[in-house]
Amino acid sequence: MKKLAVVAVALALSAPALAEDTVVEEADKVVYNKKTVIDFSDVNIEGELTKPEGSYIKNRKKTRFRNLIELRGNFRPELKRSVSAL
Repeated sequence: MKKLAVVAVALALSAPALAEDTVVEEADKVVYNKKTVIDFSDVNIEGELTKPEGSYIKNRKKTRFRNLIELRGNFRPELKRSVSAL
């Protein structure tokens, strides 16, 4: 009889635990829109230009460098030497 009473008490106490909903927790997910549109039509921006104006850049003279590669029109001496080396 004691065993029956112990089993009955155990079942009575475990019944609320079985009735609880199981909650699955997942990490928070961030969902972004595929397209974002920002409208600046009502925004007024006031200030001064801090960069130099374009005239400073346009008025620069191009620097000319001397070509370091000699252009030759005659390679015959080298060709003759290469043939004799064969």
